[in-house]
Amino acid sequence: MKFQNLQGSIVAMVTPFHEDGSVNFEALTDLLEWQIAEGTDGILTLGTTGEYPTMSHEEDASVVARTIEVVNGRVPVIVGSGSNSTATQKEMSIRYQDMGADALLLISPYYNKANPEGMYRHFAETADAVHIPCLLYNVPGRTGCSIPVSVVEKLSRHPNIAGIKEASGDMSYAMKIAHCVGPDFALYSGNDDITLPLMSIGGSGVISVFANVCPRVCHEIVADYLGGNRARALATHLRYLRLMNDLFMEVNPIPVKSAMNMMGLKAGPMRLPLCEMSEAHQDALRETLREAGVL
Repeated sequence: MKFQNLQGSIVAMVTPFHEDGSVNFEALTDLLEWQIAEGTDGILTLGTTGEYPTMSHEEDASVVARTIEVVNGRVPVIVGSGSNSTATQKEMSIRYQDMGADALLLISPYYNKANPEGMYRHFAETADAVHIPCLLYNVPGRTGCSIPVSVVEKLSRHPNIAGIKEASGDMSYAMKIAHCVGPDFALYSGNDDITLPLMSIGGSGVISVFANVCPRVCHEIVADYLGGNRARALATHLRYLRLMNDLFMEVNPIPVKSAMNMMGLKAGPMRLPLCEMSEAHQDALRETLREAGVL
């Protein structure tokens, strides 16, 4: 399955763990099969929601291998290969490409950050090293820095850089990106609550946390909007907006894994430093799930 101008709902997969903290590959297989059966248009593994910062490179590779094996070309598989070390990002990108990834998600350098030229080289040198599409990942709330619009514009002309996951929540920034890039550069919402506003400026869909609990709904929202039924897309989006927001009442992926466990989806625990939600938040989330009709 090739990644080319992909439109729709791409789920940012959780990584299910056993109670001892090891990866639950049986649950991962079941979740992937469920996502595809529910109409998800693409799979992202090893994103923020997948807790990759707490996993070893060996575990990362095992999760990628199982994901590619189970999906078996039915939808594109995007792998998060980002690092704040450009050398590590290049190494992981080549490794996942060779394993069969359809595309890569590259993050801006966190903690050490970079000036604009260093930011440009961080992405461009990685994209130079592979031959599959790369997506930029702008999430300043996690990284402490935003990719400058001028850098995105320059990178958008790179033949292997296909788009951006925009997760700043800043519509002004997103509009500047939409204004300066060409029609072949995809813009994906990284925030479920503003998927429709972002698609209104030319976005291709969403890389979604919400899709872990409501994959069919998330797919239909994007499909309706892109298919011209914008009134139904808006009505559905507003119906589930509280749930989308409550999945971020604590740091992601704590709420979404908690929700999945409440739904019997066997996401398992988080790895430290992430831990279980407060009882008050669990009660509130459970009530929201009931109101949304998924519990």
